[in-house]
Amino acid sequence: MTRKFAGVAVALALALAACGSDPAAAPQKSPSSGTADATIEIGSQYEPQNLDNTGGGGQGVTEALNGNVYEGLFKLTDAGKVENLLAESQEVSDDGLTYTFKLRQGVKFHSGKALTSADVKHSIERVTAEDSQSARKSQLEVIKSVAAPDDRTVVVTLASRSISLVYNLSYVWIVNADAKDLATSEDGTGPYKLGVWKRGSTLSLEPFPGYWGPRPANGGVVFHYFTEATALNNALLTGAVDIVTSEQSPDALGQFTGNADYKVSEGHSTTKLLLAFNDRKAPFDKPLVRKAVSSAIDDAKLLESIWAGHGSLIGSMVPPTDPWYEDLTTIDPYDVELAKRQLAEAGYAKGFRFTLDTPNYDPHPTAATFIKSELAKVGITVDINVITADEWYSKVFKNHDFAATLQEHVNDRDVVWYGNPDFYWGYDNKQVTDWIKQAEQAKTAEEQTGLLKKANRQIAEDAASDWLYLYPQIVVASSKLSGYPVNGLNSQFSAYGIKKG
Repeated sequence: MTRKFAGVAVALALALAACGSDPAAAPQKSPSSGTADATIEIGSQYEPQNLDNTGGGGQGVTEALNGNVYEGLFKLTDAGKVENLLAESQEVSDDGLTYTFKLRQGVKFHSGKALTSADVKHSIERVTAEDSQSARKSQLEVIKSVAAPDDRTVVVTLASRSISLVYNLSYVWIVNADAKDLATSEDGTGPYKLGVWKRGSTLSLEPFPGYWGPRPANGGVVFHYFTEATALNNALLTGAVDIVTSEQSPDALGQFTGNADYKVSEGHSTTKLLLAFNDRKAPFDKPLVRKAVSSAIDDAKLLESIWAGHGSLIGSMVPPTDPWYEDLTTIDPYDVELAKRQLAEAGYAKGFRFTLDTPNYDPHPTAATFIKSELAKVGITVDINVITADEWYSKVFKNHDFAATLQEHVNDRDVVWYGNPDFYWGYDNKQVTDWIKQAEQAKTAEEQTGLLKKANRQIAEDAASDWLYLYPQIVVASSKLSGYPVNGLNSQFSAYGIKKG
């Protein structure tokens, strides 16, 4: 769930001292001869917290392992389409409550064990388990049971219809049911197996010789992790890395734009920066207060200051790539006088004071300082409390111990979380919950879309959160590279198609 983004540029020496990976000490690049043996050096700011996507591994584990080391029954392509992967076929009962999947033959885990339906059953149940930290856990709670009648057949029975089941199953990594210690090791079926993870520095993936599908277009990949964007960009300039998965320093783009040695690609992001209120706690339990705060903040100015013309405003949780998108930016417009009137009507004419829990990686501290300044104009005092990603997970996400927080949400189609009153921000509107439930049980995509548009508009009217802006998705790569993803939907970064030369 967490992402690490760029900060203010500093001197190269300081940047290299601050980064987790020293380009001078990095493994030498493979010759750029265009051979399939070339190693792809990938620069990223999203190091995994651990290697288990049901155990709080964060965005970094999705970027490195999803589709590369682990596979699902289905996969989400970079264009946002769901395609069969380990599921060879599927059948759905007339009432929509029973799904029968046939597994692809000849699939082996990296340990050498053959894939069976028992592994699929185990993998789905890992995601829905009580202690699971998977972001898709709530969407898969509709599953009543999973059966494995034979080694190639998986039968999923639902408590109610779920039009999103196949889409949600694309998030479920199929793991060896006998595997242990998945926080530090792996046993997937993907085209790569885990090489060496040097915490704070690099994570390498090696081609798996027993892979059931085509071998990767390269000889392996190494993710180099940086805590500061300037150091990452310098690693690209000096050839220590071949590609940056998501550029976070717009000021640095001038170094690459128009330079024949590099290619800059701007794709479609699904990452929203939220000022998330705890809707359970005063004063944010009042929609009028939330609306006032939203109108007091100049989102366009914030976006310009951080992204210099890249990215966009959305006014809701739904990005333009979702089927139920509508431009709702006019619902709570930037209007300081309106914000003052709303605060007075809500009983806070003289403002109030609250603590903003702020992750310690960019752009959160910068955004928090901007918000503090904006809200001071309407009499609201903000105390900024900077916390680590681990502290954010425990304090905010798990224990709901906060008044307001800053956080990115990277997934598409995640407006449905506002239908869950137990989610960390505590939004509870029965009508919205009902619309979202009805949308999931819809028989057609058109019916689902109509209901989610209603829910999304009501969420915006209630200012359930303040959706500050939608991130751009900018990939910068050596011009010698091809075959890399540019959209980065849900933070995944498929490396197996990348070629050098």
